[in-house]
Amino acid sequence: MNPKATVLDDAAIRRALTRISHEIIEKNKGIEDLVLVGIKTRGVPIAQRLKHKIQEIEGADLPDGELDITLYRDDLTPQENEAEPQLKATNIQADIDGKKIILIDDVLYTGRTVRAAMDALIDLGRPSQIQLAVLVDRGHRELPIRADYVGKNVPTSLDEIITVTLSETDEMDEVKIYDK
Repeated sequence: MNPKATVLDDAAIRRALTRISHEIIEKNKGIEDLVLVGIKTRGVPIAQRLKHKIQEIEGADLPDGELDITLYRDDLTPQENEAEPQLKATNIQADIDGKKIILIDDVLYTGRTVRAAMDALIDLGRPSQIQLAVLVDRGHRELPIRADYVGKNVPTSLDEIITVTLSETDEMDEVKIYDK
């Protein structure tokens, strides 16, 4: 893969997450009945960062959790000599019934990950509302899904790849675009 450009550096990611935090608080008129849920893998550290920023702003704790969507994906087909999908634990301590869930992921692309996450959430309870926050929206939806909160819209071609690296998982914060 050939790197084309750095879309967001660490400072730009920090600013985007601060803005998203304020937008979440404003749209929901505070944080009452909110639960932040990160989609594994990189949605989880983004959710943690948003949680800390919202706590700084509001001065109150916010329930959160992490969601594994592996078994809900519709794009996993067994290949010859391929290992079974790795399950990662879903961990949502709060009761989600009647709550406003903010689903959080790194990149919104086809919408299939978000659809799988909504299916997984509904199996856990009945939230009053599900909102979506993403660091990057790259377009090319296959399902009618849109994000409520977006760090950066990055129009891409189908021949490009967006990579998000975060210090919690990859030792540095940046979003890059590559040619395939």
